[in-house]
Amino acid sequence: MINNDLFSDVKFVVRGGPNGESESKQVIRAHRFILSISSPVFEAMFYGELAETGDSIELPDCEDDSLLELFRYMYSDEVILSGSNVMGVLYLAKKYMVPSLADKCAEYLQDKVDPSNVFGILPQAQNYEEKKLIDHCWEVIDEQTEQAVKSDEFATIERPLFESVVERDTLNIEEIELFKAVNLWATKRCEEQGLSTDGSEKRKILGERIVKGIRFPVMTEHEFASIVLDCKILTPDEAFSVVKYFNSVPDTPIGFSEQKRSGCKESFQRCRRFGSVVHTDSGYSYASDKRDFLLFEVDEDISLLGVTLCGSKDCNYSVAITLKKLSDRSFPCTKSGKFPSVFMQSLEQASYYAFNVFFDRPVVIKRKHCYRIEASISGANSCFGVDGRKSVLCSGVTFRFDNSSESGNGTSVARGQFPEFLFTVT
Repeated sequence: MINNDLFSDVKFVVRGGPNGESESKQVIRAHRFILSISSPVFEAMFYGELAETGDSIELPDCEDDSLLELFRYMYSDEVILSGSNVMGVLYLAKKYMVPSLADKCAEYLQDKVDPSNVFGILPQAQNYEEKKLIDHCWEVIDEQTEQAVKSDEFATIERPLFESVVERDTLNIEEIELFKAVNLWATKRCEEQGLSTDGSEKRKILGERIVKGIRFPVMTEHEFASIVLDCKILTPDEAFSVVKYFNSVPDTPIGFSEQKRSGCKESFQRCRRFGSVVHTDSGYSYASDKRDFLLFEVDEDISLLGVTLCGSKDCNYSVAITLKKLSDRSFPCTKSGKFPSVFMQSLEQASYYAFNVFFDRPVVIKRKHCYRIEASISGANSCFGVDGRKSVLCSGVTFRFDNSSESGNGTSVARGQFPEFLFTVT
């Protein structure tokens, strides 16, 4: 009976074709009673106090293929959805209050969401208040952020959604890549409005909320200097404050979040050797004539990228690290510098203030060879690890730790410094 003259008592005049050309009109025939028992909106339209009495109704807000699928569902409880009609069908299901059809459309879209189209689907899901679909879209954005923000759809999203993305803590993306996407969005807006694409115009387009949402301090100094500074979006004072931060100038107001986004998945593994961290008033002290030592070996070859050291809130530390291979007494790595302590949520049972010290290049640690790591640290008293384990299995690699008789500052297998070893499996 769908779109059949037999017993039909109403016809709908709609746009024809997926392009919605106004000159192309299509007529779809229907039966008032069937539509009314499926939709309270149609019931009011045909049998309410202000019922339509004519036999022809024009619907300028939909296309024939979407309306036919709405009617197919009302007549047969079946629907044929496609990429070209699903949004139109969802719109009609909401307009005519057919929630079971809206659910089917949302389920169809949920199966089709990927990084290339998520920023096209999410605004529609928000507009129609489809919570499950909205949540799934955000899951895709969080999991595959870099691919999503590099999609064509991202450059066209409206400001409210754009702000929500930039301020979102759970994104899985390096901050410099997010900044590139933000810069491209601003460039596109400038071009649309016939404005120049220099830094000052892009800053006006972005506004303070978006600029402050970028976490410049978590970038590397090279990324900031080679990419961000060249865009000239930051004011001179903002740029100077970030440069001072990178160089550990004390008491520098930064104005940007220093915390890495919680959803950003690191490209390396963390071997955590402590069960918890102790915070005391006196803390773990450092002295110029005392150093922290620890012996370790692994059962598989790894590339050691660096180590994490305990610190204290809002403090900077001067550090010199030496790595020694005991079998041939070679020194495969030394590293020194100044490092700001930041809040970390790395240990199994604790959150603490610490800082990562990355070597200038990865160091190959050979299996079943004993290495000694040494740290000379200068700075404020810090927290320290306790409940240390002699053996730790991490990503298929077993680390074994041992005490060094040279350790003069209290670090041992059980307590002290070197809470985390940062590595990749070779």
